[in-house]
Amino acid sequence: MKIKNKILTKIKQNEKLSRYNIEVEVNEDKVVFLKGEVDSWDQVVEIGHIAGKTKGVYGVVNDIEVKGANVLKKDKKKLIEKGRKIGVVDEADVIIIGGGVTGCAIARELSKYKLNIVLLEKHEDVAEGASKANNGMIHPGNAAYPGTLKAKLNVKGNAMYTKWAEELGFEFKRTGSIILANSKEDMKIVRLASIAGKLNRVPHMKKLKGEEVMKMEPNIKKKPLMGLYTPTTAYVDGFGVVIALAENAATNGVKFHLNTEVVDVMTDNGKVAGVITDKGIFKGKYVINCAGIYADDIAEMAGDKFFTLHPRRGTILIFDKNKAGVTRSSGLVNSKRNKESKGGGPQQTPEGNQLWGPSATEIMDKEDLAVTKVEFDYAFESGARVEEHISRRDVITYFSGIRPADYKEDFIIGMSKKVKGFINVAGIQSPGLASAPAIAEMVENIVLKDAGGIEKNPDYNPIRKPPVQFRKLSFGEQDKLIKENPLYGHVVCRCETITEAEIVEAIHSPIPATTVDAIKRRTRASMGRCQGGFCGPKIVKILARELGVDVTEITQKGKGSYIIESKSR
Repeated sequence: MKIKNKILTKIKQNEKLSRYNIEVEVNEDKVVFLKGEVDSWDQVVEIGHIAGKTKGVYGVVNDIEVKGANVLKKDKKKLIEKGRKIGVVDEADVIIIGGGVTGCAIARELSKYKLNIVLLEKHEDVAEGASKANNGMIHPGNAAYPGTLKAKLNVKGNAMYTKWAEELGFEFKRTGSIILANSKEDMKIVRLASIAGKLNRVPHMKKLKGEEVMKMEPNIKKKPLMGLYTPTTAYVDGFGVVIALAENAATNGVKFHLNTEVVDVMTDNGKVAGVITDKGIFKGKYVINCAGIYADDIAEMAGDKFFTLHPRRGTILIFDKNKAGVTRSSGLVNSKRNKESKGGGPQQTPEGNQLWGPSATEIMDKEDLAVTKVEFDYAFESGARVEEHISRRDVITYFSGIRPADYKEDFIIGMSKKVKGFINVAGIQSPGLASAPAIAEMVENIVLKDAGGIEKNPDYNPIRKPPVQFRKLSFGEQDKLIKENPLYGHVVCRCETITEAEIVEAIHSPIPATTVDAIKRRTRASMGRCQGGFCGPKIVKILARELGVDVTEITQKGKGSYIIESKSR
């Protein structure tokens, strides 16, 4: 009753929320259930946060509706019937739901053992969710609230990335980051970030004078009063990390089933028994829920609904490589106009493009990836406040991603209290990418502790040979490759100097690239200034040839995104 009364009191004390009749129930596990009707989605989220921040609350299930504007859940009854009719297609020790950075990291970690592991991903490729649409920053840990699981795993995961990059061969640059302060008010927030960093044991943080900041980043337009430098910050392409993890997991025996949607979770006498998908039934002893923004729906399927995720959209801008700028994240402190954002700002991708943003906007629809003018402007201004020589004309692409935020604003990782063998890995938003190695290790320990003795896989190989990057080779090395394989002499993407051989290699890799976007993520073909205007048709032809299908069957990113409708002649 204490938790319930505290939440109701806080709602009644809020002038904007006090007029609404909100029902609050708290069960024996201290899970809060919210019901009622309000006028806006922001009010739904605000009430959810009030509950989540109340001391003693274990989880928040927020079923408050917005008057006349709710998003209906998809009815999966027909897909469940379809899956049951197909019957059992595979049996596994471990079933992982979701092919993002968390799911693929766990798959690789568990492939160290003699386990039959299956990973199910509803899209045509891995890294199709939040893992492809983030800024690629491996956060140092001074933005995570002290004492949270986020803070612990962020700092630990950041340190583990050096070994990951060495073993998996993905692009990795540890150049640090700077939080800038241009006013006395800014300086207070920078000092709080410093205190949080010390509490979280972020190593080697250093306060810089304005002159020191300008020496490190001469492209900043105005000398700041001070800066907080954190050298452990690093940068990756998020999708590149996922692809590397997935390929290494696959070569170590993990079976990937792409374009396979989980529509129900099977249980038997309080134990998980497997999952039903649109491609049939997969039986399993453990089911690991890494479904991103849909992790709460998967938990509900398993009969353990104790949290609700609210989608938080972020927009990012990418600029032409010919526009030089900061070499590390150099953002001003958090903008009051976007309280859920870390502030955003300019940084440089591992390939040398300026990246600005992200914004942070609470939305109702988990699949709404629109980029609004307000969000575009926010992302642009986050960089323009620091760099003045780059204009809107220099933007070559922009996109948005969905963060799966929990109302307690922390990670949810652990074995279900109600269903043995069902493990939740949910609410993995920023700094989820940075925390991924530590999250995978934590889940590994959960499985090992529950299962008892599991034999090591004697054939496990942590090393993944990275693909050839023709553009980064010397002329001598390029000539040698062309003699060995003439397809290296055929440049398909002129902007990024990507060859036909690289595209063919991606199509026949351990996790085959079968869409134009999958080729883009593996090779950078169509990531340049023209964004596929020149090389796009050639990529379609190469895909069709190598996959043995007609060009009309090639898609941009999977079902429903066909590029060529029919042949005109």
